[in-house]
Amino acid sequence: MRFDAITLFPELFGPFLNQGVSRRAFESKQVDVRLWQLRDFADNNYRRVDDRPFGGGPGMVMLVEPLERALAAVKADRGEEEQAPAVIHFTPTGRKMDQALMQELAQGQGGILLCGRYEGIDQRFLDRHVTLELSLGDFVLSGGELPAIAMLDAVARLQDGVLNDAASHQQDSFSDGFLLDCPHYSRPEVFEDQPVPAVLMSGHHANIERWRRERSLEITFERRPELIEAARAAGKLSKADERFLSQLGKP
Repeated sequence: MRFDAITLFPELFGPFLNQGVSRRAFESKQVDVRLWQLRDFADNNYRRVDDRPFGGGPGMVMLVEPLERALAAVKADRGEEEQAPAVIHFTPTGRKMDQALMQELAQGQGGILLCGRYEGIDQRFLDRHVTLELSLGDFVLSGGELPAIAMLDAVARLQDGVLNDAASHQQDSFSDGFLLDCPHYSRPEVFEDQPVPAVLMSGHHANIERWRRERSLEITFERRPELIEAARAAGKLSKADERFLSQLGKP
């Protein structure tokens, strides 16, 4: 798959694309990331891509014309595709990113990432071209680069062969769409009088799996109780799960 990022700060992507386990996806081109400097598509000596908003108010607005030229160049470089690539705009007003969406994107053909800055982007460009608007959370960032990087990382780690153990991401929080991950332990077996839970040392795989499930249920209820209700409504809780929640006094 291929992602093209239109950005004023392509250098922000460099360290991320070359570090950590997710770099395997980028080095192998399983996730092919190409960066486009928006200022290269400005038509003035100052390479200006923003101006004051009509109607007054603070901040600057990214101009539609450089964005149009940049998008046209990206699409031309991508060539003919059976399906037009998604144009993804990162904005606080967008859909909140979640694991289900990352899993969907990880199986797709990629897309064009629009990394806005300043007060925002001329709405006419958004209306004409954007097919998906995404938000990293209920807060405001200085630009779209950080959520774009977060999305690329989430998609990259889901590609075949990127993680050392292919089952790793199956145990992640939200991997089933609902529950948070359970605690994990490694050596030493005892650290400052705190031992690893005995069940994890037992070698009894069924008991270990049940312990992890129960810890996941417990943590999810304590931190994100609405996810328990969503899992229940979706029929994702077994009778054993319900019994465990009842024993905790958490029906």
